Amino acid sequence: MPAVRKESAPDTGASAADVGPAGPLTLEAEAAKLLPFLEPGVRADLQEEAARHVLALTGSGQGRTLLAGQAALLRALVELAAAPAPAPARDASRALVNLAADSGLHDPLLAADPGLPARLLGRALDPQWPWAEEAAAVLANLSREPAPCASLMEVLTACEPGESGLERLVRALCTPGYNARAPLHYLGPVLSNLSQRPAARAFLLDPDRCVVQRLLPLTQYPDSTVRRGGVVGTLRNCCFEHRHHKWLLGPEVDILPFLLLPLAGPEEFSEEEMERLPVDLQYLPPDKQREPDADIRKMLIEAIMLLTATAPGRQQVRDQGAYLILRELHSWEPESDVRLTCEKLIQVLIGDEPERGMENLLEVQVPEEVERQLQQLDLQEWEQCQREQQEQELAPGLQAEGAAPT
Repeated sequence: MPAVRKESAPDTGASAADVGPAGPLTLEAEAAKLLPFLEPGVRADLQEEAARHVLALTGSGQGRTLLAGQAALLRALVELAAAPAPAPARDASRALVNLAADSGLHDPLLAADPGLPARLLGRALDPQWPWAEEAAAVLANLSREPAPCASLMEVLTACEPGESGLERLVRALCTPGYNARAPLHYLGPVLSNLSQRPAARAFLLDPDRCVVQRLLPLTQYPDSTVRRGGVVGTLRNCCFEHRHHKWLLGPEVDILPFLLLPLAGPEEFSEEEMERLPVDLQYLPPDKQREPDADIRKMLIEAIMLLTATAPGRQQVRDQGAYLILRELHSWEPESDVRLTCEKLIQVLIGDEPERGMENLLEVQVPEEVERQLQQLDLQEWEQCQREQQEQELAPGLQAEGAAPT
């Protein structure tokens, strides 16, 4: 998922926009002056003003680059972000969100405080911490990159005996009101990033834990695109494990209706077609809305595509009427890249079965020459999508100028 950024504080004199040719020197001097006021024991009002200055600096690339070289200031900022009231932990946490949004600053952050993932995780999962959402957002940004993601995974697996760190994270994400003062939507992207790692997928797909079943209702979570997207990304990553497809598609999980329902609209089907659909997709109301976010729609389609990697999976997806939902989605879909992804899935469902020995599409070895040809086709399709998008953007302007059909 894209990096998260928080709005910087109002301009307090540290904004790069106001700096002339001597800007870097001015900013460096500003940063040096701020450090003493971020230290523990300083008056809260002075800490608050200093934290607001740092937050303003993180609002520009120049400011973030400068802060990356200030290890002592970064350590003080991390300490302040986890400090109890009356310390200005909120502004300090938001500054960390902005810094972590820049992948080039991950190494300086972790070098300044190697224990940062553990500190952030503790705050994000503390049901009493008011800035837990900000802590989760920093983790979401950090865990986009392999090294910080691996560090976070180590922290989660090294938690105290009893409830595992991943279990605590899932419980916080799936429990309404877990933290009355923080919605914790950004735990969704954190879990999605973690699910790129085999150990996390093994936990999520453990039949005895019922983790996937708890995540499925969140594919329709109405209050946050961030949470929905994180959960859908997690489910898609789990679908790479083709050994679990039978379980995912079977009655214990029954994942397919949860992937199809957000893609379904208010279209009416014949009685014969309706009977092919899962019960949850039959007779939908006339005001049924599709998932509004194009990226999430694409991930849903990709998850279903992964479930069709094996012959039994393809047959089960066909038998549950997925083609009907995808056919209507393709007619409605306004985004060309999502429509193209939908087309590819439809071709898998209506096309001939692969030759014997090539039934598992995830295990097929593609010759290098064929792979190059496929990459070229993908590039051509992407370029076509870009042209269509540009034409759509230009069309209203042409009409406004009174362009008439020829």
